[in-house]
Amino acid sequence: GSSSVICSDKTGTLTQNKMQVTKIVNHQGEVTNVEMIRKILELGAMCTDVEISEPSKELTGEPTEVAIVDRALKEKIHKQELYQIMKRVDDIPFDSNRKMMTTIHKIPSGYRIITKGAPDILLKHCTQVYENGKTISLTSNLLNQIERQNNQMADQALRVLAIAYLDVNTIPSKNEIEKNLVFVGLMGMIDPPREGVKEAVATCRKAGIKTVMITGDHIATAKAIAKELGILKGQDLAITGEELDKISQPVLQKDIMQYSVFARVTPEHKVRIVQAYQRAGAVVAMTGDGVNDAPALKNADIGIAMGKNGTDVAKNAADMILTDDNFVTIVEAVKQGRNIFDNIKKAVHFLIATNIGEIVTIFLGLLLGLKSPLLAIQLLWVNLVTDSLPAIALGLESPDKDIMSRKPRDSRKGIFADGLWSKIFVEGTMLGVLTLFAFSIGNSLYG
Repeated sequence: GSSSVICSDKTGTLTQNKMQVTKIVNHQGEVTNVEMIRKILELGAMCTDVEISEPSKELTGEPTEVAIVDRALKEKIHKQELYQIMKRVDDIPFDSNRKMMTTIHKIPSGYRIITKGAPDILLKHCTQVYENGKTISLTSNLLNQIERQNNQMADQALRVLAIAYLDVNTIPSKNEIEKNLVFVGLMGMIDPPREGVKEAVATCRKAGIKTVMITGDHIATAKAIAKELGILKGQDLAITGEELDKISQPVLQKDIMQYSVFARVTPEHKVRIVQAYQRAGAVVAMTGDGVNDAPALKNADIGIAMGKNGTDVAKNAADMILTDDNFVTIVEAVKQGRNIFDNIKKAVHFLIATNIGEIVTIFLGLLLGLKSPLLAIQLLWVNLVTDSLPAIALGLESPDKDIMSRKPRDSRKGIFADGLWSKIFVEGTMLGVLTLFAFSIGNSLYG
């Protein structure tokens, strides 16, 4: 309820995580040549861990990879058939630091290495380009063309993956596998925003909560979606993990509130981001789903794990688990948190004020020489019945209409902050004095 910054992952939390390959390009632009499209899709489909169940053709796997295999199937390209011709013999799994995945396949002339990953990372490992059935050198001019295509797709809020390969006679050493690759093409995928997220972000802004997007995607993709959802507005800034590495922690802490989008980040960056917001005085909620996210979830004031796609490690490190992996639910949790605190405060306020009223009644009654203003049985009745039922009702009150229009509560303040003790004392004294006044009138009139 006192969260002032919510750091959310993009894919699956702010977006639907239902990828669709909508664009295939190479260094020249959008690919229309059927053979070239098939080449890119074949390589892309082979470099996945997607399982295809027969005969329903149901796809199981990571959504980005499922989108590639699904598009390949629409082009009558079957992963199982490709694997029979080019058996997979080894792989290097995707890693959030490397941002690439590689599979190695046996072919008649030797081995085929296929790599897919973030274009800006993968291009550093390429020295050639595939064009019209042959390979040519990757010149600075061609590199600029590919980067331009990548930026154009990212600006359209597409998630972009690069595909490259290399045919070799023998498998190189592990350090050499992903080097001197042949760039083939780029795939652009659309991942629509979740329903209600834009409204939830607007609610957060009104409630004084800063929403921050943290993603491994290209910064242009992240900015495009952040603008669409209302996360990136006005003077808000976006930064990449690479740029973040160049900023010292004290400088980051000083400027952290200016940033709303962090792209191409690693789990280590997430910890730095959380700590910087905390040093700036914010109460930070952080979402995560992977094993590597556990340190950030532990460091955050509220660690939020994904219930559907989250690992057991992330769930165990978190304070809260989202069963639907939806950002809207986090905002609802903030609302409930604020309401619970309000209701506890109301119930405590009521109970202590009435108890002070009883104490004042008995104590002043004794000082004034009044004979038993409240009998023991009456005190018991007040405590068990007339106090408990209203207190329960106050504890179950629905949220105030303006609950998400208020600024976050300062978590360092106790439940009796902002003058609650003085209110309780004044009200309790009033109750006691008025009770004695009523008692003395009744006593003098009726005995």
